[in-house]
Amino acid sequence: MRWRTVLLTTGLVLGLAAPAMAAPDPAAPDPTGAGPTGAGPTGAGPAAAGPAGATPTIVDSTRHGGKTVSFTFDDGPNPVDTPRLLRVLREHRVKAVFCLWGDQVEANPRLVRAIVAGGHALCNHGMHHDDMGTWTPERIAADLERTSAAIRRAAPGAPVHYFRAPYGSWGQTPAVAAKLGMTPLGWRLAISDWEPPGADVLVQRLLDGITEGAVVLMHDGPNDRAQTVEAVDRVIPLLRADGWRFDRPARG
Repeated sequence: MRWRTVLLTTGLVLGLAAPAMAAPDPAAPDPTGAGPTGAGPTGAGPAAAGPAGATPTIVDSTRHGGKTVSFTFDDGPNPVDTPRLLRVLREHRVKAVFCLWGDQVEANPRLVRAIVAGGHALCNHGMHHDDMGTWTPERIAADLERTSAAIRRAAPGAPVHYFRAPYGSWGQTPAVAAKLGMTPLGWRLAISDWEPPGADVLVQRLLDGITEGAVVLMHDGPNDRAQTVEAVDRVIPLLRADGWRFDRPARG
């Protein structure tokens, strides 16, 4: 996927946000429906909060702003790289958000429990990583509810605070997610780690692209993400040395 610098709020659009691949990763086609900031459908106005106080506003910033950043990981859990990533995050004392693909959850329930045990937040990323951009609210709700049920079977009692649309193709998903109590979670920076371009390149994309209060989109699945794990391991000390702190995304 060609990486280009467009700030947006997988799914998988982007470069700093919007990709197009020469050799497509099946989990990462080019989503173009996310709008100019990756935030979601244009013209989406305020709506009533869902049962957990969530709103349809697509969040792409940290809770506390300033020199903080939030790391989020899509398309797992992956039985090889998710455990390695969890070790890296534990060693560096960083909490992240894992946007879970329902099929991967059902295949790897133990890893969902490990994510929760590590103190990380959970995000619903759809059952089959489908493009929901044209779906009806009823169809969206059925998919999101099925995915959350799979997550809770794997990790009973674990809250699922966020939803991220596969491919950044939001359609009517923000309103549906909010009604189900989940904050739509966007991003400001995506480093196109599905290519993969090499850990050195990923580290540089992180250092060059992170802005204050940014949510960063990376991947721990569904395929080989060894380069992402290495890049995260290397970049955390560099960011901390430069005064950055790690935070959770805001809640809409």
